Amino acid sequence: MTKQIDHLDKAILTVLDNNARLSLAEIGKAVGLSGPAVGERMKALRHKGVIDGFGVRLDMRALGYSIQALVRIKPKSGQIRKVEKLISDEPRFMACDRVTGEDCLIARLALRDIAELDDIMFPLHECADTNTSIVKSSLFEPRLPQINISKAAR
Repeated sequence: MTKQIDHLDKAILTVLDNNARLSLAEIGKAVGLSGPAVGERMKALRHKGVIDGFGVRLDMRALGYSIQALVRIKPKSGQIRKVEKLISDEPRFMACDRVTGEDCLIARLALRDIAELDDIMFPLHECADTNTSIVKSSLFEPRLPQINISKAAR
């Protein structure tokens, strides 16, 4: 279900996506509202479920992870739960999505060194077929999708 978003909500979300640490007054200045008005709008966006939380963007290289890999995983018959547990229990898997198509899962892995890959992947090979691609570079980091303004809010 699409939530009601107007042009000011969209502007606030855009500012937050660029820098969620700004004060309400700074966000207000950027979007043409007072700090308290921004606070009320953000509270409403959280209440609607549009804003689900606030996080941090990490520089993986600064943490010692110089390599990232995408792992496409096709569990063997009856092994999906075991595969999901192995992935969930391995902290170097940063994200994992269930997908349609030949593979069931696509996961993102952080590595300090390529030699770690065998140790991480070996337990999976008993219960799944995998295909791993090393990430050379990223075109862009996660970003907001297109936000459409509700017709009623225009």
